Order: sequence, then C-alpha cells, then structure tokens
Amino acid sequence: MRKIKMLMVAVIVFMIAILPGIVTDAAPKNMYVHFINVGQGDSIYIKAPNGEDILIDGGNKDGSDVVAYLKKQKVKDIEIMIATHPDADHIGGLDEVLKAFPVKSVYAPRVGSTTQAYKDFLTAVKNEKLTIKVAKADVVLPIKGVTAKFVGPVKSYSTSDTNDWSAVLKVTYGKKSFLFTGDAETRAEADMVKAKKDLRADVLKVGHHGAKTSTSATLLKAVKPTYAVISVGKNAYGHPTPEVLNRLKSYKVKVFRTDKQGTIIATTNGTTLTFNVKPIY
Repeated sequence: MRKIKMLMVAVIVFMIAILPGIVTDAAPKNMYVHFINVGQGDSIYIKAPNGEDILIDGGNKDGSDVVAYLKKQKVKDIEIMIATHPDADHIGGLDEVLKAFPVKSVYAPRVGSTTQAYKDFLTAVKNEKLTIKVAKADVVLPIKGVTAKFVGPVKSYSTSDTNDWSAVLKVTYGKKSFLFTGDAETRAEADMVKAKKDLRADVLKVGHHGAKTSTSATLLKAVKPTYAVISVGKNAYGHPTPEVLNRLKSYKVKVFRTDKQGTIIATTNGTTLTFNVKPIY
C-alpha cells in the first residue's frame, strides 16, 4: 500500500511539473494588426500568429516613421509587402522600408504611374533583386495559420484613376477576419460584390480615408463589419466625410480613427478580438 501511495505522489508531482508546458503549448497564438498612424495615408503591419511579418502600404514619401515603428516592434525581416496601388500616400515610404529590411515577396496590382514615388518604389524593388507578384482577386498569400486572399481587383480599370485597382485583401484567423481595401471606390466595391467574393469581415479598413466615393452601402451590406478603422490625417479633402461617418453609424459600426487616436492595434487569438483603444462611437 505504501508503495502505491508513493507511486501516486510521484505521478502527481510529474503531472504538476509538465502541466504548465502543456497549457502553454495548447494556448492559441495571437495575431496583431497595427493600423499605423502615418497621417493622411495608409500603412498596416500584421504580425501573423506563427511569426510572419506582413506590411500593407508604407505611408507617404518620408518612410522613416514606418521604418522606426517596425524596428520598435522588433521586426527583422518582412515576409510579404503589399503595395495596394501607386498613390504616393500609400507607397511613398515603401522604398525606405525595402532599404531597411530584407523583404521576401512584393505584391502589387498590374497598374503603374509616372509619379516619382512610384518610380522610387520600382527602383527599390529592383535594387533588392525582387520581382513584383501580381495582386488580384483569388491570389492566395502563403501565411501559416491564417487564410489571406485577395478579393480585388476583380477586373481591369482605367489607368487615369488608380484607386479602383487597389489590392483588396481579406485575412481570416480562426473566427475573426479583416478586410483591407486600400483606396477602392464604389465601382470596384460593386464589382467585388457582383463577383460574389467573400467580403464578410469583423474589421473593415475604410476605403480611401473615408472619402464619400468609397465605403458604399452595397459594400457595408456585404462586409457586415463590427468595427471600422479610418486611416486619416490632416487634409484638404474633408476626409473622413460626413456621408461615410453617417453611413457607418447607420450600420451600427464601431469606428476608430488614427487622426484622433493614433496607431490602432487589434489583437485576436482567432476567437476573441480586442483593441488598444476604445471606439470613438
């Protein structure tokens, strides 16, 4: 009997010793989505649950703020860089990011520009001996543990206005999902809905900084977001417009703004979703 008791005690001690390791291994990993405050522009950094680093856009021409932010997050290299479209307030800082970090893959839609910002981006890509991969609907990104798929653009548009060419990415981790829309406007939004792309997402990155030509009722009905993030700064365009803010209110979407709250960070383990600040409304 004494031997049995001693054996039971030994088993209990062993289980107590290994239990923390078991619990730790079983705990789901977090994915972090940083909507970096770059003023009137876009830059989104995603830390995937298995460690990959993804950057969507790089803010304006001076990319030093994005580089500094990524270094603060202890980023060593970037697995995937996405230039949503050629506008300077989206790709302006990507050349500096390319110079500062090893980048494995670069994605962009098949549309160009004659601006200096776009030329600088292309030069930086070439200097890193990279080839741009086409960002278009149904292209899947190789990110472990999540589903990351472009849902737009679904077709070609006029090259005179590059907004509708925006690479629109949906990222799903477990039961939580994000839709990153670049500057896609109502025509591109309608085309994605008509093409029956899966746009449903918990978090919507509001298109074109809250311009009235984006974030249509058609899109909101398809996405059904709980939260929306507006990446915006001081500007002469009236962004975000009252039309978009009222539209979001009418759909009972909780809104965050980088111009009012700074960098917005969403954290999810695939089941729960939290933010570093409270919604404005």
